[in-house]
Amino acid sequence: MQFPCTAARNAVTLALSEDAAADDVTTRWSVGPRQWATAVIVTRQPGVAAGVPLAAEVYARIGGETQIDESVPDGTRLEAGDVLARISGPAHQLITGERTVLNFLQRLCGIATLTDRYVAGVRDLPVRVLDTRKTAPGLRLLDKYAVSAGGGHNHRLDLGAMVLLKENHIAAAGGVTAALDNVRQNMASEGKTMAVEVEVATIPQAREALLAEPSWIMLDNMPVPQLAEAVDLRRELAADSGVRLEASGTITLDNLRAVAETGVDAISVGSLTHSAPAMDLSMLLSITRS
Repeated sequence: MQFPCTAARNAVTLALSEDAAADDVTTRWSVGPRQWATAVIVTRQPGVAAGVPLAAEVYARIGGETQIDESVPDGTRLEAGDVLARISGPAHQLITGERTVLNFLQRLCGIATLTDRYVAGVRDLPVRVLDTRKTAPGLRLLDKYAVSAGGGHNHRLDLGAMVLLKENHIAAAGGVTAALDNVRQNMASEGKTMAVEVEVATIPQAREALLAEPSWIMLDNMPVPQLAEAVDLRRELAADSGVRLEASGTITLDNLRAVAETGVDAISVGSLTHSAPAMDLSMLLSITRS
């Protein structure tokens, strides 16, 4: 996934507004307007870089007099003490933007780092690690970009990107087959074509879904033996259909490997974006002239 420039600009505008960056009284009253400084953004722990271009976006909005040297590209594995970016410019601008820059980078690097751990756990197996829509409101594209920087894959971007029939859709429609039939009829009536995924929680539901041959079947919160049974069932009922199986729900680093070894095509992990620990980053500043 490419860096989402428009989403970054929008997020930075909101972040600076809520921080009242234009009225930073502490910096305005304590730092001389002619002081010039350099700063480095460093990590205090190993991890994966993500969102480094956001530093330039923040400082462009604050005053535009700063110079940014992105020391590492997104996706780079970092060791404690590594520098992500070097910044020079008016000291008051560097200080005003510090927390906003670090807030973004700590979150995105944390997501990329956790994603990298999941991807590394199944790197030798033919399975993809997927993200979900469990992202911070307003940061969807940035969160998903960080997943891709960590080696994961982006799944459904939003409600209009693909059809995903979950338990409430299926209950309202009267069952898996009825829900799929409704979707296909209405999709055709609107002249659209897109991937269709259906969530199932039992083997009988998986059988029903396989016979209907959607693009994806989400195996929700199934224990490992049932996941393996669903994979075997696909081999029996729809071996050449192209239906892909996604394991989802309560996936952790502890059970990831066992889930992957069942033969599913993908594993979706909500915690990549809703529970990733922030990376410990700092901005270290030095005054170069007053």
